[in-house]
Amino acid sequence: MADTPRATLTAGTTIIPVGGSVTLTCSVQSSDGWKYEWFRRTQRTYEVQIRGKQNRDIRVSQGGIYSCRGTRGNPVYYTDISDDVTIEKTCLNKPTVTLQPSWPQIYSGETVTVRCEIQGGEGAQWTYEWRAAKLNTPPTSNEYRITVTESDSGGYSCRGRRDNFFSKWSDIITLTVSYKPRPVLTVSPSWLSPGASVTLNCEVEHPSAGWSFYWYKAVPDLSEKSSSYELLPDGSGTAQDSYIIHGQTHTAGYVCRAGRGDPEYHTDHSQPKFVWSADVHSAASLTVSPDRVQHFTSDSVSLTCEGNFTEWRVRKFSEDGRLYSDCRRMTGSTCNINTSKSDTAVYWCESGSGEFSSAVNITVQNDGNGPILVSPVHPVTEGASVSLSCSLRTQKILSNVFFYHNDKLIQNDTRGELKISAVSKSDEGFYKCQYSGRESAQSWMSVKVAVSTPESSSFSLLMIFRLILGLMFIFLPFFLFGFRCYKGDRCVYETVRRCENTENGPAEGDYTNVTSVIQLKVMNKTRQRGDPEESSDYNDVNPNSATALKS
Repeated sequence: MADTPRATLTAGTTIIPVGGSVTLTCSVQSSDGWKYEWFRRTQRTYEVQIRGKQNRDIRVSQGGIYSCRGTRGNPVYYTDISDDVTIEKTCLNKPTVTLQPSWPQIYSGETVTVRCEIQGGEGAQWTYEWRAAKLNTPPTSNEYRITVTESDSGGYSCRGRRDNFFSKWSDIITLTVSYKPRPVLTVSPSWLSPGASVTLNCEVEHPSAGWSFYWYKAVPDLSEKSSSYELLPDGSGTAQDSYIIHGQTHTAGYVCRAGRGDPEYHTDHSQPKFVWSADVHSAASLTVSPDRVQHFTSDSVSLTCEGNFTEWRVRKFSEDGRLYSDCRRMTGSTCNINTSKSDTAVYWCESGSGEFSSAVNITVQNDGNGPILVSPVHPVTEGASVSLSCSLRTQKILSNVFFYHNDKLIQNDTRGELKISAVSKSDEGFYKCQYSGRESAQSWMSVKVAVSTPESSSFSLLMIFRLILGLMFIFLPFFLFGFRCYKGDRCVYETVRRCENTENGPAEGDYTNVTSVIQLKVMNKTRQRGDPEESSDYNDVNPNSATALKS
């Protein structure tokens, strides 16, 4: 006896389009005369027989789980029931995929929420399907959170399912994940001037994307050959991408980074940027030998760090914007350089205690036949004298040199030096020289305001004291003597004066009244009749104590 056959159910498509239907076919292999019974169930309902359907082919417009079997004969013979076929019906609802936060650029390490939203499907019990770039176990909820990496970049779409009803697939939204960003810090100005504030700007890609900013001072850490970072006052999480520093007087380094999101995601720290002071201060200083800004290639130049510290490093910021932390040949506190064009840079010292020295410019002349300008490395004090000269590699002293200040010719004669006997602030600027048609590079000469030393302050106070004392001697009689004016052009003043210690005079410590006369000229005054004679002004004069002034 043959085994009971199994019916086979096939469908032209398993998705019913909106407003459409699909054809289902039930068959029994290699036999005829069959009628068919059809069954349908859903995930929430039991299986029921579809009444009035006995044909081999039927059309259905409802989603569900379908099966069939064949029947024939009398008594009725039944085949085994076919395997299930799931028919899905598409509804009009189309979901939307959203990313939260909705920033245009997402960075590796940030947390992102991907959400599927079905408009008009609120309140329904949906489950969700996802098509994602990287989902090992796709979720069935309408949202999920991922901490992204670069491999999570790609397109994301979703659809909702309720029983055997399915929404349309959403449009694809693309997630782009980049490497962790590093902001760019700029400092303005690069060189300090007295009383000027320093402005820091921190720039991140897509600056409007919810960033807050953190501002740090770079503190040298010689043990790690790097720097540690100290948060600046009120420098935590500012909404503005700029930060202003007031009262900065010495060379210093700064760093920034940015953060956003909840939990907050932080960028890398920026590269440190520096604001340089050319002014020498007492804690740390840098001297250059030979003491000039410009040098020829292959010159031996020594940079010496000075101050009460045991550890030093010389730092270099080159023309191409690179920061170097180590001197190639460091002996104690001195860095020795055999100059090349790449040594054109700003140099300064950093101590093991976190101190910065003043900064200096070094310019290396690449033209072996061209001149260099010999000018001081450090600022010149107002009132001091300074000499600038022009030099060749093969000839140190030149004549018939042209000197320029801010590209303006200021000296053109047989002299080989430009001498300024008393430097003023107006002398500050760029200088260069020209010899035999060849120009040197230009160098900045800085002029600083003279600062009073304690000795000069004491001297000034002494001069003021002497001036006051002299004025007191001049005007003292007018304060000490009481005036008595009489009619006419004379006045008498009185003073109390210590008596001389004579035999018949008062004892020491006693005082007597002294009256003296000063003739005061009164302009345009005519003697009136009845005025006393001039001699009457002497009536109260004590001849033993004062000398009468004759008219």
